[in-house]
Amino acid sequence: MAERGDRGDREDREFKPYYRRKVCRFCTDKVPVIDYKDLQTLRSYVSDRGKIMPRRISGVCASHQRELNTAIKRARNIALLPFTERG
Repeated sequence: MAERGDRGDREDREFKPYYRRKVCRFCTDKVPVIDYKDLQTLRSYVSDRGKIMPRRISGVCASHQRELNTAIKRARNIALLPFTERG
């Protein structure tokens, strides 16, 4: 029981995992339109491999994720952003 007593104390405590709530950056900044020419912003949502970050990782809301995808693809199409990064 002595061994279990220590464990029991630990198990009795409720461990709540800490989740930081992700907030859409575009909603907080009240950005009306995501510009395809704003490369600094767009690059922060593209991975090292050139893939567009999913919204579960970036924390962008659904409507802005769609807008962001369109802006990144538009920038790629006119060669402002590369399709893949050289590594």
